[in-house]
Amino acid sequence: MKNILFISVWLVCFACTDKKPVLKSTPSSTLKYAKGFWIEDKGAYRNLFIRHSADTSIAPIQYRLVKTISGTSSSDGALIIQVPIKNMVCTSTTHIPLLDYLGDSKKLIGFPSTKYISSPITRQRIDSGFVKELGKENGLNLELLTELQPSIVMAYSMGKDLGQLKKVQELGIPVVINSEYLEQHPLGRAEWIKFMALFLGKEDKADSIFNWIESEYQNAKSSIRDTLNKPTVLTGIPYGGIWYLPGGKNYAAQFFKDAGCQYLWSDEPSSGFLQLSLETVYEKALSAEYWIGIGSFESYNELKSTDERFAKFNAWQTKNAFTYNSRIGATGGNEYLELGYLRPDLILKDIIKITHPNQVSSHELFFFKELKRE
Repeated sequence: MKNILFISVWLVCFACTDKKPVLKSTPSSTLKYAKGFWIEDKGAYRNLFIRHSADTSIAPIQYRLVKTISGTSSSDGALIIQVPIKNMVCTSTTHIPLLDYLGDSKKLIGFPSTKYISSPITRQRIDSGFVKELGKENGLNLELLTELQPSIVMAYSMGKDLGQLKKVQELGIPVVINSEYLEQHPLGRAEWIKFMALFLGKEDKADSIFNWIESEYQNAKSSIRDTLNKPTVLTGIPYGGIWYLPGGKNYAAQFFKDAGCQYLWSDEPSSGFLQLSLETVYEKALSAEYWIGIGSFESYNELKSTDERFAKFNAWQTKNAFTYNSRIGATGGNEYLELGYLRPDLILKDIIKITHPNQVSSHELFFFKELKRE
C-alpha cells in the first residue's frame, strides 16, 4: 500500500532546504502559472474562485474574503470567511510547507494522520500537543474538530462529491478546497503558496517566495537548454498488473521535458495517466537510459525480487534507477510528497543532476537517490 501511495503521488505527484528564499520588497500579485484559482478584488473584499475538479463542467466554488464579518452578506452563494484567519486544520501534507515558508506554522491546530508530516517545525508542535490528531485516512474525528473550532478546514477533493466535508460545513466550520494537484505545470502547483497567503494576510511574502522559486526553476531549465544529449527516461512501476504512466501533457512529463530528457511517452496527448501492461512498457522502454521515480523500492535486488523482468531493463543493468525516498521524516513521512509541490525547482535540479550531471555540478541530490546496489 505504501508503494501505491508513493507512486500515485509521483505521477499525479519544511523550511529545511538546500537554499532559502531571498525576499524582495517589490512582489507581484499576478498569477503566472496557476489555473485552478483566481481572484476578483472588489476593494472592500475579495472574491476567490476555486476549480475543484478536472471536470470543467463543474462550477467553481466561490469564497468571499472579508476583513470583518459584521454587516457582510452573500446573495450569490459565496462562503464568507474573515481574514486573516486565527487558526486552521489542514488535510494534506502538501499544505504544511506553505505554512512553514510563510512563517505561520503556528496556525495549524489539527491534522488527520499526523505521522505523515515530516516538517521539523510542525513535528515539534505535534510533539508539544499544539497540533491534534484528527483521525486516520478513513475520515476526520468530527467531535474533536468541533471542540477545536478552527477558522477553516483546508481540504482537497478528487471530484464533485465532497463527502464528509459537507458534514464539516454543517458544523459551521468553513471548508476551503485546495486543488493544487490539478495544476499541469510544476510552477502552477508551487504558485498555490499565494492561495494560502490570502487567508493569512501574507500576500507580499508569498509573491516574493514564489518569484524566487520560479527563478531557481527557470535558471535550472536554462542550464540545459542547448544540450544535444536527450537521454531516454522511464518512470513508475506497475501495480495490480497495470503500469500507470504520465501522459505527454502531464505534470511529471513536464519535469522530464524541462530537464532536457526524452520521456518515452511524451507524444501522448493526455494530461492524465496511461494505463499500460508491463509487456507494453517492456517493449518500448527496455533500453531506456534512466528509470526515475520507482515508488518506495530501496535496492536493485528488491526491485528484481518483485519481478525478474525488471532486471532486464537497461536502467537496471547500468545502475541508473532512482527512487524519491532520499528524505524520510522522523515518523515515516516522505519529504518528497510533502515539499515537492512547493519546490519543483529542487525536483528539476535533481533530474538534471541525474541525467546531465555536469550541468548542475554544485547541486547535491535532494529528493532522489540511486537504488542500493547490494
